Formats: sequence, structure tokens, C-alpha cells
Amino acid sequence: MSRSSARKQSSWRTGLGQLNQYDAVEMDVIDSPTANPSSNLPRIAICTPSFNQAPFLDQTIASVLSQGYTNLDYWVQDGGSTDESSEVLARWAESGLRYEIADDDGQADAINKGFAQVDGEIMAWLNSDDLLLPGSLEAVGRVFAEQPEVDVVYGHRILVDTAGRDIGRWIMPKHDDEILTWADYVPQETMFWRRSLWDTVGSQLDISFRFALDWDLILRFREAGAKFHRIPQFLGAFRIQKEQKTSAQMESLGDEEMARLRTREQGRPVTDREVWEHTKPYLAKASLYSSMWKLGLVDYGPI
Repeated sequence: MSRSSARKQSSWRTGLGQLNQYDAVEMDVIDSPTANPSSNLPRIAICTPSFNQAPFLDQTIASVLSQGYTNLDYWVQDGGSTDESSEVLARWAESGLRYEIADDDGQADAINKGFAQVDGEIMAWLNSDDLLLPGSLEAVGRVFAEQPEVDVVYGHRILVDTAGRDIGRWIMPKHDDEILTWADYVPQETMFWRRSLWDTVGSQLDISFRFALDWDLILRFREAGAKFHRIPQFLGAFRIQKEQKTSAQMESLGDEEMARLRTREQGRPVTDREVWEHTKPYLAKASLYSSMWKLGLVDYGPI
């Protein structure tokens, strides 16, 4: 894909939380394995929870396995899909993919089940319609190897449509612990953490969350004293589709769970205005970073 094409879109607008920022730009993120992957980086364990995502599952798996990261443990936990997912998984099993098809109690439970099957010093989950971008595992592995004080890493996000075309960018400011109290802007598909931290917070996602399970985990990480680090690189692609949970449930279950977490953090219910006032400076920084990228003043990797 062309970075300059995305930068030149006349309808381009900045802003974390915006899901469609400019006209679609063709992008190829699958056939670009990491060049000369290192064998001396930490073992990374990734789980993909999946349910009836056959149209995207093949691309998701390919985005992980095509990188050539040699110290990887990857598992797909399928919740009993009724579409063609089993055929997709069977094809990849011929290349060594490990997976299970079993009933679960929702996404968090599926991820918990999957994590019980993998072994790695570094952990992450990748939803079955999202993508890792070329070189992301190498970049993440190097940060953890070279910065032992870092517990959690994440990076910039590309937004893609159902056809895998680039429709937006979330370019993240440097990490801000305080913003996590009010909103979760950490791109989940780009987030990796140390297993030691996972064990410290209970080694489980809270299955009572159906939408904000990642924000709950992030807040538990912060409470445990985790050191977060934002990598200045595009690491993942978040797919926008009509049936996805983020779009379909944002105004109902999503709002309810986010309010629950804010109340837990503040010890009281908070208003939308309070959230806006506390997040406004961070969003302004994000807008500045995005404008700098659009103008070509900064570069965030090969995508």
C-alpha cells in the first residue's frame, strides 16, 4: 500500500475513536514476512478467539504466521463456529497451527481457555478479524528483550474495512497512565505483556465483561504497577465491520461496561462532560501526532 496515498486523502481527519477517517486505500499486509528474524528474542504466546469469522480468519492467521518469528506459540480457540471456520483451521493445521473447537462462555472465556494452552514469556491475543502488521512481532520482541523494566507494550493502529483496505489511523501519543482512568485508547490488537504480570493479576480475563475486557485488564495491570511503553510503529490493523462487537454493542453494553469501570476507578459515577474534560488534552496530543504523520514529518514503520 502507499503511505502517501493515505496521507493525501482530501477527507482525512484525525482523532482517536474515529473509525472511518478517509476513502479506502489498498493495502497488503499479509505477504511481507519479517526479514532475517532473530532467534534470540523472547517466546511470544498469542491466542486468537474466534466464532463464525471464516471470511477473515484466514487473513488473521496468515498475519501471525507469515512473519517468520521463530519463537512463537500460536493457538486459535474456536467457540463452535457454524460457518466455514473449521475448514480454514484444518487447512492451517497442515502447516502446524494448533487449535481447539469447543463451547465457551463468550470472548473472555475463550481467551482464557486459549492462554491455558500456550507457553510464552510474552502474551497477547488477536481477534479473528484483526491483523498483525509485518515486523510487529520482531519489534515487540526486541523491546521486551532490551528493556527488562517494561511490562506492557503497544503501538499505532491502522483501521481496515471488510476488504482489508486502509480507512484510518490511530497514531498514539506517548503513554499516559492517567488517561486510562477515563478512557481506553490502547489499541488492543497491538498490546503485548509479560506473563509474570499476567500471573500477578490473576492469570484470567474477567468473563463478566463482554465488551471492555481489555480495558479491565489494562486497569488491573496499572494497579499492579506495570510499566507501559508505546512503540512508535504501526503494529496492528483493526477491522471495521457491521457485525463486529465494537460497532454493534458500543451504544448499549459498551457504554454500560465503560461506565462500570469509570465508577470503579473514581469511586462514583462520572458524567460525559468529566470524561471529555479529562481526555481532551490527550486527544489534542494524538491529533498533533496524526497531523505530523500526515505532513510526512514523521514515519512509523514500513506500512
